[in-house]
Amino acid sequence: MTAASPSPSAAVRAYRPALREGVRFSPALLRGPRTVRLIRHPVTGSAFEVGEKEHFLISRLDGTRNLDDLAPVYAERFGRRLGEEHWTRLLGLLGTRGLLEGAPDPAPPVPEPAPPNTFWRGSRPMVRDAGATTARLHRALRPLLRPVVQLPLCAAVLALLVLLAAEAGPLIGAAGELTGQPAAVAGIALFLWFSITAHELAHGVAARHHGGHVTEIGLKWRLPGALLYCTVEDYLFLPGLRAKLVVAGAGAYLNLLLLVPFGVVWTLLPEGAAERPFVAGLLLLGAIQGLGNLVPLPPLDGYRMLGQLLGTARLAPETRAYLALRRGGRAAVAAYPARARRLYPAYAAAAVLLVLLAAGGTAVLLFLLLR
Repeated sequence: MTAASPSPSAAVRAYRPALREGVRFSPALLRGPRTVRLIRHPVTGSAFEVGEKEHFLISRLDGTRNLDDLAPVYAERFGRRLGEEHWTRLLGLLGTRGLLEGAPDPAPPVPEPAPPNTFWRGSRPMVRDAGATTARLHRALRPLLRPVVQLPLCAAVLALLVLLAAEAGPLIGAAGELTGQPAAVAGIALFLWFSITAHELAHGVAARHHGGHVTEIGLKWRLPGALLYCTVEDYLFLPGLRAKLVVAGAGAYLNLLLLVPFGVVWTLLPEGAAERPFVAGLLLLGAIQGLGNLVPLPPLDGYRMLGQLLGTARLAPETRAYLALRRGGRAAVAAYPARARRLYPAYAAAAVLLVLLAAGGTAVLLFLLLR
């Protein structure tokens, strides 16, 4: 006689799964009525979303715990029993996505087809290996990224902002004289285009410095404009809040840093110098470009930074969805936690105020320049 094989149920309960090495989790993110986390495959880079209960279990899969080990801590944390069916579904999901030790890698995700390029709009990669290109840039610039260098540069940017605030009137007055200097205007436009290009590369170098990976560097055009873009694949999985804020803000920081020499020139130019209109226009428009990117509205860098500071995902779309539901009364949004019921209306009001301030500020600036 042969010994009876264990029942499927007993085998499932005894199984001690281990998460494969290199799997990465995002921080907890508020998304609508739920708190979610993203899980990223270490090889394919594909990511998917799970709730807090699933993350609680997945993060404890180290090869030493089975269902009977995890059920008591799960019940203590969430006040409900961890059923065998839930456990089996979770392991099946992780196995098919190749996230368990020994599971085969799934097929890489198929990207959604991009709209076809036209003469008027489109995008095109500019380098064969964006990761290698960014790595070379990072190696060349790494000495400048040390704190001993960056602290004085940050102080210089702050001094520039103080100068711009103190000299706003003279700067606007001098920049108004550019209306009759087309060559100077063309020079400023060229500098701003270069600044935007450097802005995108700064995101990539900062991401590489903090362990991120750049997947694409290319050219995006919306005629009459054409700009460089840089895609950081694993931005949400960078370690720590500070790294995410640095990567998101690196472009605007570099835009302002490029203006520092012109701020010095402005302070040294005598009253009535022929170069003052050019320098004033460059400082004003460059500051608007740099600081404008920090406004927390999509798709600007400030929007990404605010989302990380608040611990939210898809803040603007979820705000719209909440407000649409809220029209149906309080009962329609009862599933939202108290934090979401405060945050989404507050962001909506702040966004409207920012748009009004931007429109009013633009109108006033144009009036002063043209006067």
